[in-house]
Amino acid sequence: MKYLSITFLLAVGLLTACNEANKSGEDGADKIIYDVMFREDLAGTYEKWKTADDSYGYYYTFTDRGRGPEYREEISLNDQNYITSQTITGNNYLKVAIDESFSSDATKATTKNLMGTTTGAFQGDQLYFRYDGSPAVFEILAQLVLKSSTGKVDLYPEGAVELVKKIPQQLSNGSAAELLIIKGLDLDPTYIWMMGEEMVCKISGNLHIVRKDLSALRLEMKALQDGIEDENLREVAKSLTHQVDKVVIQNVNVFTEEGTLLPNQDVVVEGKTIQSIQPTGKGTMDKTATVMDGSGKTLLPGLFDMHTHNDKFRGLLHLAGGVTSVRDLANNKQLKHLAAQFDRNEIMGPHIVAYCGIIDGPGPFANQRNAIETLNEGLVEIQSYKDLDYQQIKLYSSIHPEWVRPLAEKAHQLGMRVSGHIPAYMTATQAINQGYDEIQHINMLFLNFLSDTIDTRTPLRFTMPAQHGADLDLSSKAYLDFVKLLLTKDIVVDPTIAIFENMFLAQQGEASPTYEMIIDRFPIIEQRSFYSGGITKEAAQAARHQASYDKMLAVVYDLFKKGVTLVPGTDGLPGFLYHRELELYAKAGIPAEEVLKIATIKSAEITGVSKTVGSIKVGKQADLILVDGNPLKTMSDIRKVEWTMKGGNLYYAKELYNAVGVKHFK
Repeated sequence: MKYLSITFLLAVGLLTACNEANKSGEDGADKIIYDVMFREDLAGTYEKWKTADDSYGYYYTFTDRGRGPEYREEISLNDQNYITSQTITGNNYLKVAIDESFSSDATKATTKNLMGTTTGAFQGDQLYFRYDGSPAVFEILAQLVLKSSTGKVDLYPEGAVELVKKIPQQLSNGSAAELLIIKGLDLDPTYIWMMGEEMVCKISGNLHIVRKDLSALRLEMKALQDGIEDENLREVAKSLTHQVDKVVIQNVNVFTEEGTLLPNQDVVVEGKTIQSIQPTGKGTMDKTATVMDGSGKTLLPGLFDMHTHNDKFRGLLHLAGGVTSVRDLANNKQLKHLAAQFDRNEIMGPHIVAYCGIIDGPGPFANQRNAIETLNEGLVEIQSYKDLDYQQIKLYSSIHPEWVRPLAEKAHQLGMRVSGHIPAYMTATQAINQGYDEIQHINMLFLNFLSDTIDTRTPLRFTMPAQHGADLDLSSKAYLDFVKLLLTKDIVVDPTIAIFENMFLAQQGEASPTYEMIIDRFPIIEQRSFYSGGITKEAAQAARHQASYDKMLAVVYDLFKKGVTLVPGTDGLPGFLYHRELELYAKAGIPAEEVLKIATIKSAEITGVSKTVGSIKVGKQADLILVDGNPLKTMSDIRKVEWTMKGGNLYYAKELYNAVGVKHFK
């Protein structure tokens, strides 16, 4: 009998004895039910049941601000516990319809998914890992790696995963469990809690899936997992960090604050500080210094990503991509603990140079991270963020429009900036006139010209600009008056233009233009996300979406040309999406030297840290990156980061990428 079958019968017996409330039926079958927690709220359910010998059914759903998946799934297994057939229907997180299947016989397998229908050789000893679906495959994978003599499992049609660690844990209720750490699926390790052969909990960031009878132990398991995650990350930081004593970057081209290249320079770094910059061969070389050849390469200040949401896993990717400083534009109130870990290099990550507290209003689309029910609660929240030394408040889409002015006034009284999404049933013009200092996302500017009746809590904030953005007339009075308002009020615009390229232009089953240059560098799950497509569109709409996106690029350039302050941010995949953001600024028409100034010294000035970082000058902190090429000539060379210096530490990009299963640039 197969592993899942044994586990299922044992678990049903346990649940029946322990918690009769967990038992329900679909066509008379017993179910095992899991709670799905998202950002500490009960957001959905995961259910599994036996349908026949060696076959099982699954249901999985959760909600997140009006988004969230819903899947029905059926799986059959062979004697080795590999999937022989699978069907998945429903919709994914973005509410795109899903109809995926896998079927096999003794010699071949056929898959139908967003990549189309394909057939290939199959011997029954590879695990098909679905594109979209329930957590069922993680349980099957865990059972397979536990059985494997090598701890490795081959995936179909390609790839492999490996069990890195199996850590026994004793829970407070006396239960024995094992925490499995598996690598090869994604950038982050996959953590799975097992009791015997059953997955009882899976914790990944804000998404927690826990068997219902163990829900009271979820936070205990999370705390144990957090400690193990931190320990592993500390080990990575220790093994991949190189200390900077005295280093000479020899014969390198240095990017200046003015946006020019100073060719053939020797830059001396001692500890955390730039000690000297002089033409190669003009000074005496310190024989005790480590010499690093910079011939034909560009030395840049560390880059600033001005729109991030940081966690302990992705800090490494920022550094590998040359990003040494970030603004965090909404996180939990424990963010400064993570920032301190980054600064001490206990866990690798950038300097977090600006902190932004998020506040959302009530309702079904609220951001669960920090939703308020009354205006007074919002005023209290602003004070609490100020007490934590946060510099900025971000208002979100469910804020009542009449609350914006008093919330902004409170923040300004405390010396804090106000930014965010434009609340539902409000325009950007209204938000600015009521106290906004900055606007996140270029789509929020386009909505200003569409209506103040658009519910920006819903996908309309994306679909309306995609359908109608092409019609925006940059010579119209309405647009010119709006730009004048941006300039008069000194409003900062954070376009995050790259995420809209993916959203508007990517077609399901085709490589997203946002990521096509890097797809083959990533593990399997991350690769697949680059083919998932953007917002749903018929073929006839594709040209319209392209025209609207082109107009977004035109607006980015026009704002730059007219003097509106732009900041480069990603709100997505660290490093890689940032490189694309800069490429798109250049594609829009912004001169390369200005793009790089925006990414370095100007961002340092906006965040108030330009006295110490943001440019390469004697006495400044040596937050530096070496690029194999010249991004002033070819902006895509910004992807070719060889190493990053930050806070007296040196990180080789290739080593960092290898640690998370990403290939280095070619």
